Amino acid sequence: MTKRCMKVATPVVCIATLVCLLTIGAPPASADLFSFDLGTGNSAISGFPGPYAQVTVDRTSSTVATVTFTSLTNSGNIYLMGDGGTVAVNVNASSWTLSGITGSNSGTGFTLGGPFSDGGAGNEDGFGSFNQTINTFDGFTHSSDTISFTLTDTSGTWASAANVLTPNASGEDAAAHIFVTSSPANAANGALATGFASQGAPVPSPEPSSLSIFGVGLLGLLGLARRRLLA
Repeated sequence: MTKRCMKVATPVVCIATLVCLLTIGAPPASADLFSFDLGTGNSAISGFPGPYAQVTVDRTSSTVATVTFTSLTNSGNIYLMGDGGTVAVNVNASSWTLSGITGSNSGTGFTLGGPFSDGGAGNEDGFGSFNQTINTFDGFTHSSDTISFTLTDTSGTWASAANVLTPNASGEDAAAHIFVTSSPANAANGALATGFASQGAPVPSPEPSSLSIFGVGLLGLLGLARRRLLA
C-alpha cells in the first residue's frame, strides 16, 4: 500500500514543484497596449508624407486606459499637435470621464502644457466626428509633441486595449490637428502647413501580456503531467 501511495504522490509533488519554479521564474506581466499610426493627412497636409503621429492605448484596468499621442518626424519635418481638435478619439463606451490631460514640446520657444480643455464631441476635417476631442489654447506656439490623457469607462468594461476605441462613422478611431514645421521644432520658424490626420488604414499592433503566455505554457505542462498520472 505504501508503494502504491508513493507512485500516485510523486507526480503530484512534481507538478507542485514545477508550478512553484515556473511562478518564481515568470516575467512580470507587460501592460496591455495597443498602438497605431495616424498615416493619412487631409488635403491641407497631404503634400507632406506621413505617418504624422502615433497613438498608444494603455489599458491599466478593465475600466481605465491612458491614451498617448506622440508626434513623428518625417522628411525633415516634425508634426506637432495643437489648436481646436488638437487630438480626437472615438471612445467605445456609452459614458466615460476624461482626466489627467498633459502635454509637452521638446522644441524651442513653445508654451508648454497647453492649456488643454475638454472639447466634447467634434469634427476633425476630412475624417468625420469623434465623441471625444481635446483642444489647446491658441495655435502653433502652444502646440505639443506629446499629449496624454486618461479615460474611465463609467458604463461598462473594456476587454482589452484594442477595445477602448472604436471606429466612427468614417471608420476612424483617432485623429489629430497637425502643424507641420521643420525639425527640430522652433516656435520662431512658424508652421509650414496645418491640417488634420487620421489612421486611414491602420495596422494595429496589440502587445500580448507575458503573463498570458506563461499561463498557456503552464496549462500545457499540467496537462502532460495529468496524462502521465493517469497512465
